[in-house]
Amino acid sequence: MSKSRSAAVIAVMSTTVSDPARLTAYNKLARPAVQAGGGRTLSRGGRVVAHEAGITQRVVLIEFDSFEQAVAAYESEAYQKALVALPDGVERDFRIIEGID
Repeated sequence: MSKSRSAAVIAVMSTTVSDPARLTAYNKLARPAVQAGGGRTLSRGGRVVAHEAGITQRVVLIEFDSFEQAVAAYESEAYQKALVALPDGVERDFRIIEGID
């Protein structure tokens, strides 16, 4: 019996955007890289209502068919090129989260 693969979500919370131009440059490279890797953007910086200990910040959610696909997209040459545009411009909390069936 083969193990089924769970979907995965990349969650990126931007805690500090000190250089919006770098974020724009990153986005121009990152979007096509994520799409080429099979990612589907669910949310990108929309409205946020924070409850309990939550912090209102920019949130990006990207869905992939599997955890392995999400990791491969992050490690891809195209996405790594996008990350070069980002240093010192944005402080982020970046996570790849395995989904459940």
